[in-house]
Amino acid sequence: MIDKSKLPSRHVSLGAKSSPHRSYYYAMGMTEKEINQPFVGVATCWNESAPCNISLSRQAQSTKKGVKESDGTPREFTTITVTDGIAMGHEGMKSSLVSREIIADSVEVSMRGHCYDGLVGIAGCDKSLPGLMMAMLRLNVPSVFLYGGSILPGKYKDKEVTVQDVFEAVGKFDANKISEKELCELEKVACPSAGSCGGQFTANTMACVAEAIGLAIPGSSSTPAPFESRDKYAYQSGVAVMNLIEKQIKPREIVNKKSLVNAARVVACSGGSTNAALHLPAIANEIGIDFDLLDVAKIFKETPYIVDLKPGGKYLAKDLYEIGGVPIIMKALQEGGLLYDDCINVNGKSIKDNLREIDVNYSSQNVVYPVKKPITKTGGVVGLKGNLAPDGAIVKVAGMKSLSFKGKARCFNCEEDAFEAVSKKKYKEGDVIVIRYEGPKGGPGMREMLATTAAIYGQGMGDKVALITDGRFSGATRGFCVGHISPEAAVQGPISLIEDDDEIILDAEKGIIELLVPESKLKERSKKIRERENDFGSGALWKFSQSVGSARFGAVTHPGAKKEKRSFSDI
Repeated sequence: MIDKSKLPSRHVSLGAKSSPHRSYYYAMGMTEKEINQPFVGVATCWNESAPCNISLSRQAQSTKKGVKESDGTPREFTTITVTDGIAMGHEGMKSSLVSREIIADSVEVSMRGHCYDGLVGIAGCDKSLPGLMMAMLRLNVPSVFLYGGSILPGKYKDKEVTVQDVFEAVGKFDANKISEKELCELEKVACPSAGSCGGQFTANTMACVAEAIGLAIPGSSSTPAPFESRDKYAYQSGVAVMNLIEKQIKPREIVNKKSLVNAARVVACSGGSTNAALHLPAIANEIGIDFDLLDVAKIFKETPYIVDLKPGGKYLAKDLYEIGGVPIIMKALQEGGLLYDDCINVNGKSIKDNLREIDVNYSSQNVVYPVKKPITKTGGVVGLKGNLAPDGAIVKVAGMKSLSFKGKARCFNCEEDAFEAVSKKKYKEGDVIVIRYEGPKGGPGMREMLATTAAIYGQGMGDKVALITDGRFSGATRGFCVGHISPEAAVQGPISLIEDDDEIILDAEKGIIELLVPESKLKERSKKIRERENDFGSGALWKFSQSVGSARFGAVTHPGAKKEKRSFSDI
């Protein structure tokens, strides 16, 4: 038995003063033995909003079994998610990034209110992954992260397809390249199972991050959601959290600057989502480490692109699973000297020990390449900086044919206006489509632009125009699409000063983003700019807009560990 006398749950389970609390536990059928064991919160994002989340409850039961059989008492609770695939392309996307903060805050509040000693967090869709990891680091009680797994690929006309193909098919339909009947046929088969989007989009990217950063059991991220073999990882996660409680190994002993660098390398080498450049700084904020977008971008630039995954490449998460999953990526990085292998994992071992038995057979598969023979020498995601983005911007270059673009601005002050113009083909080759006032504060919520970018690609214009925004992009976005431009338009960043027909230079090789307008003229324009109010004067989105910071630092809503007086685990 683990001594509870110094654990948080002692406040609600030990001694005469806890008699009222214990009466509630007895009301739920708990035994005296269970009340005297450590309490483990099993937090899931289970819901019926999307396929990403519908298998999480099943996995939670296996997690609870692992906790119980290791002499712990699991207490299951749920939190929200906003699923980007359904929120995409309309005002619902304003809620997406906001949900990351609500997830982290709600898990923190539930854990604090009930004094749980450990946490297993199970997530499926995009923002729920970083949201749960942020909560773990904020609380700093022994914690294990578990990804719910990816969806299986759909099949259409003898080709494997994902939801990305459906978004792009909308553009093809607008361009009269496919019929409505073909579009309907595709939508019915693209997503055939439970699980998160199947390419190296945001969910799978952040699942890779969870392993690389040490918060998830090695190999746990790649098994598809419908496979019951996922349940063994859920069970192991329950066992692991009890081991961590016994040894009092906490998340801040696992996640540090080195593990953040490892995570950024895994994102870069796999052509992962640009959203990782937002979530990694937010995770770093929870432990008081300086690690902003420019730091992430520097690592991206130094890291070769070696994993051929969609949307920039050929393969899906299921293909990565079939060759061994995330450990194969990490082994390739280790062999290339690009991994800090002295970092530890929630299983109690170092990365070096976890990778000791892993072998990468480069000749028998085409998913992961050696560092010495990469797909490209620079990572799949690149940071940009210049007079248009003094605090940085980000672009996914994986799969792009040209890494530079010069064109004339076509400005829109919201995504809806841009999407309407694209749908009606009111743009031309050589345009740089500018979507602004969609940043964290200005949107509010920093919407993703997949509907617009997919429509452009579907119309066959993906490599003929560029798009820049102070908002975000889906992990499924491809083409010359620059996001996270900081400072954002809502705080009078340079993007607010662009006018139609201004020339813009984008160069992913040199890492620059320049507005070719004299400084004197920009100063004149800035005097005429008035603060632009968003459409929300109350509610959660208003609250978010009042507290959110720059995308450069992760678009966070609180000061993080630097201002912390004590963590929850110290109560």
